[in-house]
Amino acid sequence: MIVIGGFVLGAVLGALTARRLGGKPADIAQYAAGYGIAFCLLGLFLTIILERIVS
Repeated sequence: MIVIGGFVLGAVLGALTARRLGGKPADIAQYAAGYGIAFCLLGLFLTIILERIVS
């Protein structure tokens, strides 16, 4: 769940960032994908760390 939430949060933040910078729809999509992937990876590492701590 953390990974999916990270992707969604990253995609929203990326789209808002690109829109604030005046990007075209392709720029907005690229920012959303990039931020989504980055936050997804952070969520994956957080999940692994939490799983090792709990176990």
